[in-house]
Amino acid sequence: MKSVFAWRAVGMTAVRVFGLRVLAGLAALVLVGLPCGAQTAGTYPDRPVRIVVPFAPAGPTDVVARLIAAKLSERLGKQFYVENVAGAGGNMGMGQAARATPDGYTVLFVSSSYVVNPSLYAKIPYDPYKDFEPVTVAGDAPNILLVHPSIPAKTVKELVDLIKANPGKYSFASAGTGTTPHLSGELFKLSLGLDLVHVPFGGAGPAIQSLAGGHTPIAFTSLPPAIPLIKDGKIRALAVSASKRVAVLPDVPTLTEAGLPDQEADTLQAVLVPAGTPKAVIDLLYREIKAIVALPDIKERFEGLGLDPIANTPAEFAAQIRKEIPQWDKVIKGANIRID
Repeated sequence: MKSVFAWRAVGMTAVRVFGLRVLAGLAALVLVGLPCGAQTAGTYPDRPVRIVVPFAPAGPTDVVARLIAAKLSERLGKQFYVENVAGAGGNMGMGQAARATPDGYTVLFVSSSYVVNPSLYAKIPYDPYKDFEPVTVAGDAPNILLVHPSIPAKTVKELVDLIKANPGKYSFASAGTGTTPHLSGELFKLSLGLDLVHVPFGGAGPAIQSLAGGHTPIAFTSLPPAIPLIKDGKIRALAVSASKRVAVLPDVPTLTEAGLPDQEADTLQAVLVPAGTPKAVIDLLYREIKAIVALPDIKERFEGLGLDPIANTPAEFAAQIRKEIPQWDKVIKGANIRID
């Protein structure tokens, strides 16, 4: 009898072990069937997160991305690190991010090239509507109309009158073909019928230096890199292309105040993730970035860079993308700008 009971005990143990193995196997099958991101959304992040910046280091997008990355690392307990993937006006980095696994461990930090390049380039390696999920616009900076101090015009109207009186004589500098400052200049030209020559540079810094040196009498640039020279009196600001005046230059009017409505244009600094990234991850990133840009030290840094903190919702950012792509398409076609 004793041996019979022993064998029964062994048999029952075997059944229990077999049953546990079956349950474990079924659980594994369920997990395999789930999307990759669904397994990690509850514990995200549990490893370092790559932030792709599609431009060279030290530019406005890189600076803002690193500010946000440092705070995300502090708040979420895992490293958020910036990887610069420059080339083709941002297309190289944006294309690389579009092909990344949508698990929340690749984040894309862009400027306005995201909404400009679809019309500017004959072919781009991403679909701005389908390949990414918007997270938020962390901040934006208006473009600004600048002149060399030797230009007698002190207002936008005086500048327009000067250009009209001297067709073909004046030129304007920009950070490069297809940048939003360039397109601001083209919109300025088109809306007023001005004969004004565009001179593209390889960035806002060289464009502003050309202006300050008197080589290019007029410039449209993003606001941040122009601030020090404006305050030093080496260049003169006539207007900002914003809906309201900026805190760092309260005496400079908007283009609307200067008599030119519907000229608003800015350079955004925004966050997206590859399409298919779990909503829980997108919502977490949005909440964290919204909290970060509201921090006093970040607001101070943004103001020093000439940036307005935005932190709009993913839905609001998606609507902005749908609005700005056709808006810039109209300007690009009107100015006959195209990069093959």
